[in-house]
Amino acid sequence: MMEENQEGKEVTKAETEQPEELKLQQRVWSWGAGTDGQLGTGKLEDEHLPQVLHLTPLSSAAPISTLACGGAHVIALSSAGKVLTWGRGTSGQLGHGEMLSSLHPKPVNFLDGYVITNVSAGWSHSGFVSDTGSLLTCGDGSFGQLGHGDYKSHSIPVKVSYFVNRHVERIACGMRHSLVLLKADGDLYVWGRGFTGTSDVLTPQHLVSPLKFSRVALGWNHALVLTDGGEVFILGGDRHGVLSDLEKINLQKHLDSTHAVLNSVSGLDGTKVVEIAAGAEHSALLTGNI
Repeated sequence: MMEENQEGKEVTKAETEQPEELKLQQRVWSWGAGTDGQLGTGKLEDEHLPQVLHLTPLSSAAPISTLACGGAHVIALSSAGKVLTWGRGTSGQLGHGEMLSSLHPKPVNFLDGYVITNVSAGWSHSGFVSDTGSLLTCGDGSFGQLGHGDYKSHSIPVKVSYFVNRHVERIACGMRHSLVLLKADGDLYVWGRGFTGTSDVLTPQHLVSPLKFSRVALGWNHALVLTDGGEVFILGGDRHGVLSDLEKINLQKHLDSTHAVLNSVSGLDGTKVVEIAAGAEHSALLTGNI
């Protein structure tokens, strides 16, 4: 039997008779390595099959919209801009104000004054972007990856002062380094340990390029960037130079710096890419219609 709802959309009678709590029900599952509590199951055990997590009360107020997995910790972002973290926290990467791991998802109360719109989990640090363009980081800072101009680690999210007058849109946290993408101009900034173990960069450095970027993804030793036109470029990695080679970047400031630092991903034959992802040592692309 079919009937119309208030918007005029046809729905089945079964759908209209469903309890409201079932319509809003959301489930999050985890599996794999769990010896640091990163599965959020309350146990320090590996799981070979998916396990349902209990994310209440935060997820009951607003559904989880984004999950970010780090070295051994997880960040969950709700559609209302609230954040939960769990797993290994010995470097402060959970943002709970202590250098302790958490076996269960816990709210990051230090972010209560912000509406968070983008998150990223690195090997042992975390990044959070607010709706007003502020960037906050916490966790291991021993390679300068937090962007605060020093090697200090932090157990609560701390605002990166370099971007106080800039609007950050996205953050990507890698093994010992970070990248951000700015809104409006699409500029890319990077800091932390060089991709081949070269000198550390303690404050964000602008990667000069005539291209405008819409997405960033960061692996252990490489990064992917996606342009507004659907082109993908790679930074770092064994075959593509060093992301944080600032001397090389500076030499190219008055030239097309993409030839020195950014390399187009070959084999796509002009195919438009709509989403990118970078693992520890591998990459994935999602293509769409041109």
